[in-house]
Amino acid sequence: MKARMINVQRRESLLSGNKQVRSEIRRFLEALNSYPERFAEEPGITFEQHLCNLVSAGVREPRRRMQARHF
Repeated sequence: MKARMINVQRRESLLSGNKQVRSEIRRFLEALNSYPERFAEEPGITFEQHLCNLVSAGVREPRRRMQARHF
């Protein structure tokens, strides 16, 4: 019984990790999608700065072109 609980916990941990990775990938792709517009407004900003600003602010950019994709 104890071994079964450990397996369940490992599986849940893996699923949780997968969810986190997918969230990070989604955030990166959203930043990639919104960067050209931001760069047009602020030519001195790097992609890294743009991404960090979005992540630290917790802002979710609109998912224009990416709505049809499934992650």
